[in-house]
Amino acid sequence: MTDQTENKPSSNGGEENNPSVSAGGDAILTADKDFGAAAFQAKYLWRDSAAGFITGTMAIPLSIGIAMMSDYPIKVGLATVVFACIVGWINAWIRPGNYIGCPGIAAGLAPALALGVATFGMENMAFCIFLTSAMQAVCWKLNWQKYLLVAVPVYLVEGLLAGIGLKILLKFMEFTYEIPEEAVTDVFWNAARIQMVLISVIGFAVFIFLFVRYQHKQPAIAYFVLILGGVVLALLVDVPMIYVEDIDLYLRWPIPEAGTSLWMLFLMVLFCIMLATIDVIEQVMSNAAIEKIDPLKRKCNSNNSLLAIWIANMGSSFFGGMTNLDGLAKSTTNKLAGAYTKFSLLMIALVVGFFIVNTQYLDFLPKFALAAIMIFSGYKMIAGLAHVTHYGPYALMLAILTGLLVFELGIFEGLVIALVVHAVVHFMVYNIHDKMPGKSVIKRYFENLKKEGGNLM
Repeated sequence: MTDQTENKPSSNGGEENNPSVSAGGDAILTADKDFGAAAFQAKYLWRDSAAGFITGTMAIPLSIGIAMMSDYPIKVGLATVVFACIVGWINAWIRPGNYIGCPGIAAGLAPALALGVATFGMENMAFCIFLTSAMQAVCWKLNWQKYLLVAVPVYLVEGLLAGIGLKILLKFMEFTYEIPEEAVTDVFWNAARIQMVLISVIGFAVFIFLFVRYQHKQPAIAYFVLILGGVVLALLVDVPMIYVEDIDLYLRWPIPEAGTSLWMLFLMVLFCIMLATIDVIEQVMSNAAIEKIDPLKRKCNSNNSLLAIWIANMGSSFFGGMTNLDGLAKSTTNKLAGAYTKFSLLMIALVVGFFIVNTQYLDFLPKFALAAIMIFSGYKMIAGLAHVTHYGPYALMLAILTGLLVFELGIFEGLVIALVVHAVVHFMVYNIHDKMPGKSVIKRYFENLKKEGGNLM
């Protein structure tokens, strides 16, 4: 996540500075006369193709880790990435949201999806994703994204993501000391486990060193070296490997499982509201960052990005897919790799699609290499709390509280409690300290919400 102190002009994709966008954000964005088409430009063909290949390669282990964290089949997660990339490229011809963003499954929603799988069963998750996309479609149609960052403070979202990041970090920490079954003995810290820990530490250190050194030039270098080095090491040393089940992908109607109770359907609706809200907020915040790193400084339109998101989510629900958004890590890699248009998404889809068809090659990925990537991703989500310091001590305390609640109780419970705490604190400040009547406090909140939303138009 990025610093949101400049959130006003960019949280809605910078639309107020873009003459091609109407006040409602629903205008069709055609090819910009200064920058050319968002989907394809012949002069950038080779740059976009090379960038897509690099980003696609980097996206594979990241997507595998997120799918595992979400308790989804890895092949389904990769298929979601391919489908979202194709939808994103097509959407760029008509209503481009950003110019170099790369869609894919989101780490921030991984524990939420795992919660859904545990609560409703995998057989009902397709309906949940469909319902989530329908809610996002309403949000897109009514352009509600401009209100979300006002109704749900950015610092609360950063805290939520920090809690999720901690979950991811601890989840994949287990891979750093896991050893093959045949090496397990009565002594936990045997020679094989100590060797595995040393390999993991060295691999992670090399990854961090390369990322820090090349993050402003070509961050994918760290991923390439870690993955290729891990594959070579696995040929010499017996280490645990990723196993990808080669399941069949097939189309089916995203409807609830027969016999699902009304109470369960009600819980699904609440769950989908949470999914849709987090997905939309993450996309809006990502667009703010993507706009800053765009090589041609082109403006983003977050509402147009939501169009691509809900279409991709709705489509993926028909093959049991996951939620998607333009991830900042992949988008940054895409930019630094040289991408100028969304044509790079087609190459990403081809690279990831190759491994969907040939899943046997994914079995060469060692678990310790995947752990390094996912632990680093979790750390970056936790480090997002540093951005909250710009909002003052109250925001930082609420963000930390939100993160702890999300980690201990879960995303839905943690988010609800944090929102309630935030509302109670504000009510007490205005009602007790400023002696403002309760009705006036509530009225003021909605007036400010409307005012701030109007400023975002």
